[in-house]
Amino acid sequence: MTSTEDALAYSTSDASLARSKARSAQIEVAIDEDPSRFRILTGDRPTGHLHLGHYFGTLRNRVLLQDRGVETWVLVADYQVITDRDGVGPIRERVLGLIADYLAAGIDPQRSTIFNHSAIPALNQLMLPFLSVVTESELHRNPTVKSELEATDGRAMTGLMLTYPVHQAADILFCKANLVPVGQDQLPHIEQARVIAQRFDKRYGRVVPERPVFPRPEALLSEVPLLLGTDGQKMSKSRGNTIELRMSADETAKILKKAKTDGDRVITYDPQARPEVSNLLMLASLASGQAPEAIAQSIGDKGAGTLKSVVTDALNDMLAPMRARRADLIANEDYLLDVLCAGNEKANEQADQTLNEVRQAMQMIY
Repeated sequence: MTSTEDALAYSTSDASLARSKARSAQIEVAIDEDPSRFRILTGDRPTGHLHLGHYFGTLRNRVLLQDRGVETWVLVADYQVITDRDGVGPIRERVLGLIADYLAAGIDPQRSTIFNHSAIPALNQLMLPFLSVVTESELHRNPTVKSELEATDGRAMTGLMLTYPVHQAADILFCKANLVPVGQDQLPHIEQARVIAQRFDKRYGRVVPERPVFPRPEALLSEVPLLLGTDGQKMSKSRGNTIELRMSADETAKILKKAKTDGDRVITYDPQARPEVSNLLMLASLASGQAPEAIAQSIGDKGAGTLKSVVTDALNDMLAPMRARRADLIANEDYLLDVLCAGNEKANEQADQTLNEVRQAMQMIY
């Protein structure tokens, strides 16, 4: 595993990022030309309720990709809840809430496959051959694993957390996804999946000579800017600084009323000098489709109170139909379970087929 082709360097250089952005732009053009060439894997951990960061960062784009004709697989990553937690919490409620959020936002179960980890045994079985082609040192160098280790404050890391990047590779590769929408912080995970696919092919060969067992997945980088929470810090469920998609209009207004701004009464869009004010303007922009500079100019010297009112109205107008659909869906638990059951059935068929190919390549069919 020492060749240049196999090296797992987790490059975060400006040049590497520029190449990833350029390739994403090419993929966007290719999707418009022939969406049938692509299969997407995306998803979320059910550790809490989805919020605006999830919606603007990933969920809205998933719906757009689905509507453009790209085959979309959406994972409810329930096994990954326990990578860094002592228990699963109210996981049934969170899984059903996640599915309701997906459907309310526009994910169509007739065109997209919604499934969950713990119901797909063959997906998880891929972890064993995949772990055989990576080294412990590579896993420790993964940026997500490194940051988790630094945050443990001396607490021992679980084996599941250490192998988290390999589990993500299994998520991507089991369904033969060749495209994964991600932010730039997730690029190392795509790199890990590509290396695993390459090494598996090199070590075990191919079932069909003309093609590898696994495609080499590529990243589709998100263009959405990083959004801050209402306290001016990183938006996070654990910080309680988010606006959840399930919240009412009144709850949204109450949270935004307390959002952090600054002392300058004239509202301007300047992400470097005025991050909190600019973050609110960006939220209004994403919700309304207007440029943040134009929104700032329309507010002028009317101050933070007017800014918060404008953001509240824009978000509540955008979220109103989604919230109405979500309320209907949450009231129909049987339908949510039917959607998940149908998705799991399709995912199991695919996972069993992929695992059979893997066993053939490894000459383990007896």
